[in-house]
Amino acid sequence: MACEVGDVVTLLEELAPPRLAEDWDNAGLQVGSRRAQVEAVLISLDVTPEVLGEARERGAGLLACHHPPIFRPLRSLVTDEPRAALLRDALAAGMAIYAAHTSLDASPRGVNDALGALFELEDQRPLLEAHPREEYKLVTFVPPEHVVAVSAALFGAGAGVIGDYSGCSFRVEGTGTFTPGPGTRPAYGDPSGPSEVREARLEVVLPAESMREAVEALLASHPYEEPAYDLHRVHVPQGAGLGRVGDLPAPVSLGELARRCRGLLGNPAARLCGDPTAAVRRVAVCGGSGGDMAGAALAAGAQVLITGDVGHHQALDALAVGLAIIDAGHYHTERPVLSHLASLLEGKARKSGLALAIHVSETDTCPWIDGGGG
Repeated sequence: MACEVGDVVTLLEELAPPRLAEDWDNAGLQVGSRRAQVEAVLISLDVTPEVLGEARERGAGLLACHHPPIFRPLRSLVTDEPRAALLRDALAAGMAIYAAHTSLDASPRGVNDALGALFELEDQRPLLEAHPREEYKLVTFVPPEHVVAVSAALFGAGAGVIGDYSGCSFRVEGTGTFTPGPGTRPAYGDPSGPSEVREARLEVVLPAESMREAVEALLASHPYEEPAYDLHRVHVPQGAGLGRVGDLPAPVSLGELARRCRGLLGNPAARLCGDPTAAVRRVAVCGGSGGDMAGAALAAGAQVLITGDVGHHQALDALAVGLAIIDAGHYHTERPVLSHLASLLEGKARKSGLALAIHVSETDTCPWIDGGGG
């Protein structure tokens, strides 16, 4: 089955729902067209010239990354600037770029799930449970010739926004039935008896704060006297949230856990803050920058937090309250999600009948090197 970028984006967003992303984040399809044909995907943490070159070599028409190449608003596209040049090269190569950032961090099948699984944590759960904005799905039934007008009214009331996309809806046609009561004036069908009419089922998502305005817009634009509609709350996936906490299969010394961490994550420069001889079992993990998760780790009963980008004062504060920290680096604590995501995406593509090759980037985008060599 031929595959479009939009087909792959749909699968990626099933694994990392956009509603789990932080408000300050900028994720989604950042370069390219949803309608472009794609035969292969490259999964990476970052978008660099080297990663882009690897994608071209592998014939990947879509680069699925974790860190968005467009994070802050662009004021210009002057290609003397490295970021603009990178976007230019992606467009010139016909390369689409999709970023799953904090949505992948919070996903129950994302960054922290992969990190917790690597350390074989038992009974793991989120350190901070996800609390995205409350959303609903509105479902109504409209004569086909009125779908455009009703949809426009709903969109104008704040419905149909998913990530960076607006005007999002689902439509399918079917048959509606009704029997008018005394004194009614149906817009369609037989006013004196049972009727069957063609109708389109129209579905849109909307935030809780737009619910009242959307329902009012629906009632004002709908041709029926008494339009039927349903509101369904969109639930957060079970297990969604930042970080993970769980128990090791057996207690180990903190020093041994640090050595294990260096081996599993491939970072010989991982730093330990704590007593190497202390026995630990309950472990918290947070891929990327998790120094500010120390309080949540302590509250969850963790004896040690494995994360990256830990600041000097964050480490001192953790020591003061008896929490050990292993700083294994931003890149190395997020890297395990790549093969994890590739495996999940491959399974979803297979079930959907999509002919899609999925590759994990072999380019090391960690900016740090071991400076101890002579």
